Parts: sequence; C-alpha cells; structure tokens
Amino acid sequence: MDKNLLGPVMLDVAGLELTEREIKKLLHPQCGGVILFARNFSSVEQVTKLIAAIRNIRPALLIAVDQEGGRVQRFRDGFLHLPPLASLGNTHDKNPDQALKDAENLGFLMATECRAVDVDFSFAPVLDIDYGNSHVIGDRAFHSDPEAISQLAAAYCRGMKQAGMAAVGKHFPGHGYVAADSHIDIPEDERDYSEIVQQDLQPFKYLVEKGIEGLMPAHVIYTACDAQPAGFSEYWLQTVLRGQLGFKGAIFSDDLSMAAAKVAGTAAERAQAALNAGCDMLLVCNDPDAADEVLESLTGMDHSHAQKRLQAMRGKQGQDWERVHESQAWLAAVDQSRRYLSA
Repeated sequence: MDKNLLGPVMLDVAGLELTEREIKKLLHPQCGGVILFARNFSSVEQVTKLIAAIRNIRPALLIAVDQEGGRVQRFRDGFLHLPPLASLGNTHDKNPDQALKDAENLGFLMATECRAVDVDFSFAPVLDIDYGNSHVIGDRAFHSDPEAISQLAAAYCRGMKQAGMAAVGKHFPGHGYVAADSHIDIPEDERDYSEIVQQDLQPFKYLVEKGIEGLMPAHVIYTACDAQPAGFSEYWLQTVLRGQLGFKGAIFSDDLSMAAAKVAGTAAERAQAALNAGCDMLLVCNDPDAADEVLESLTGMDHSHAQKRLQAMRGKQGQDWERVHESQAWLAAVDQSRRYLSA
C-alpha cells in the first residue's frame, strides 16, 4: 500500500486515544482522513498526542475538525473561545471595513491554533444565508445578505490561508432557508432554481472565483431541481458546481450517517452514490459499523483522479503551540480581536 495516497473515506475515532480497531481502520487503503470531535479533546497536550499517534500510523492522512466558533467549536479548553460568525455580520452592519479586518484576523487565529496541534484544516467557513428559519444554521452564518457573506467569508479565508490552512465552505448550494435539521430529518427546499441562484448560490460563486480549496454540499433536497440531496446529486455537483461555477477543488460529503443521507440506502450505497455524484472524500462518523461497511465496499477502488484536489487540503507552515502564541502576528491579531474573544 502506498501510504501517501489518500483514500476517499474520512473517519472519526471514539475517544481520547486510539483503539486497536481504529488503528486497523486508519491503515485501510480507502481511508484518507480523520475528523476530530469534542469527545476527542480534553486538553491541548492530549489532542496533540492523539494527532501525533494518528500521524505515526499514517503520516499522509488529512486531519480535520469543525472549529467554526460559537456553538460549533470542538477544541475549547486552552484554545481561544471564538465567536459565532454572525458577530462579524453584526459589525459589518455598522462598519464594513472593520468587519472585514476582524474576519481576516479571526480566520487567522482559528487556523493558527489548529495548525499548531497539526490539524490540516477546519470545515469552515459557513457560506449559508441566515433567513431566520434554520436553528441548525442560525448564528453560524455570517449574515442574511449574500454580498456581505461573500466579502466576510473571503476575508476569513484570507486569514486562514495566512496561517497555512485551506478552507472548506459549506453547505452548498445553501442550507439556511429550510427549517428542518438534516442531522435528524430530511430537509426539502421547494424554491425555484432561479431564486437559489440569485440568493444562496452567490457566496459559493464568489468564493469559487477567489480560489477556495474545498466545499461541502448540503444534505438538503431541492425539489424543483433534483430528487436527490445535493451531496448525492450529479446535477448539483457536476452540472452546477463543477460545470457552471468552474470549481476545481475538493468536494467533501457531509456526514453520511446523518438522517438526511439515509435516503440513499445502506452505508455502502450512500458512499457509492456520493462518489458517483462527484464527492472526493466521504465523512462517515458516529457509526463504526457503517465505517467498516463503507471501507470494505470500496476495497480496490482507484481514487487517483482526486489526489491532487485532496493533497491541496494539506496544512502548511505550522508552528509549535508555544511559538505561535509568542509571535508578533498572533499577538497583534488577538489584540485587534479582543472584543470578540474569550480565553
């Protein structure tokens, strides 16, 4: 097995240390990455050791986390407590120029700390529009205006890039309009394609033009456009995202264990459907048996076509934890962002 090749499956792990069963999975050729959750974190020292253990098994694996801030921040004790992205939208309403500077600083701070413990990337930023309908999105969204979202997200991604981190925008083509939570339900968005294009698609279009490295589709069915959720839809991923928007980066499925994904069948069937639609990497979380099923169902599959896109997600220029927090760039960004941060 070429350990530098990345398989199409991103797995989770159960706790603070690896189990023998998990080590076996990480060595499977179809594994390409690990996503960490709050249950995998107790301290900076512990998560650094956990990541080092993963790297020791397969150095090339991509390691990711959801470190958005606000309600969705997996690493907390010892890390900066980051604000929800909506706080930047609130500043934008009063002082757009200041909000863009703040967005860049917060993107840099988030990414720098994650890179300091050797996380490759965070699934951020959220590009959804806050319509006031979705509790699962809510203040995770920058704003209710697509133009404000586009500008704030681009600034946030610039900050991430300065810290050596690629960005993953989510949830294409927009999860903010529907009230249902795709973790536990099957959301359906009945709007016409023209309305989605004029509103929700605009931040994704803008970030694609700016060179965003990764995107994650929504587990939402846009009934006027296709019968499948976007993450299983060739229409959304191939015709619209790759074709019309010209996106060249990596496409990550949302978690295939979520309720909305189960419309595509068994775990193995969901994985194949997502790959057929155009996903480059599949998240299979919170269901170890499903992860086993997916890995075995893909045994022998050639994933060479996606390697360049996935390799572009690898983190760059990370520094150790102490050096990061002593750097002038870090201290300046913290000072400029103090009204948003809590220790």
